[in-house]
Amino acid sequence: MATPESNLGSTIFSAIVPAPFGYVGVRTEHQYISELVYLPPRFQDKSPSDLVAELAAQQIEHYFADPDFPFDLPLKPVGSEFQQKVWKAIASIPRGEVRTYGQIAKHIQSAPRAVGQACGANWYPLVIPCHRVTASGGLGGFAHHDDETGFHLGIKRYLLRLEQVPEYSKPESTQHQEAMW
Repeated sequence: MATPESNLGSTIFSAIVPAPFGYVGVRTEHQYISELVYLPPRFQDKSPSDLVAELAAQQIEHYFADPDFPFDLPLKPVGSEFQQKVWKAIASIPRGEVRTYGQIAKHIQSAPRAVGQACGANWYPLVIPCHRVTASGGLGGFAHHDDETGFHLGIKRYLLRLEQVPEYSKPESTQHQEAMW
C-alpha cells in the first residue's frame, strides 16, 4: 500500500531507482542531476521522467551490479568552494579503499570536523562516494546521521561491503563478534 510519503516521492523525484537497501531518488533540473537521495523501502520505484533521470537510473543500476562502474553524469554545480574541494578529494578515493576524515582534512589542509560537515552535505552520494570516508576509530557518521543501527549507517555499511573494503567485507555477525573481543 502506498504511503503519503511514497506518493510525495513520486512527485518530487524524476526517478526512483530500486536499491538493495531501499531506493535512490533522482532529482533533475535543466538537463542536470540536481540531487540523489537514499530512500527507505517504503517508497516505490518510479520510471524516469526525462533523459537525464534515465541516464542516472541506468548508471545506478550498473553500479549495484558492478561497483567498479564509473559514473558519468551531468551534475548541477552546487556547494561552496570548500565543499567542492572536499568532494573532489572524496571522488579520488578508489573503490575498495577508505580514508578518514582526518586524512582528507590533512590532504586539503583543513579540519576533520569541517570535512565531515562537507561529507554530510554531499548532494550526489554514490557518484561522490562519501561512504568511503570513515572516522579514525570506526565507521563514523553518514549523511549527517550517526545512529549506529539507523538506516543511513546501514547503507554506508552495505556500500563498503559491496565495494569489498576489507574491514567491512565480513558478514555483520562476524564483525559484531570481533568487536565484542
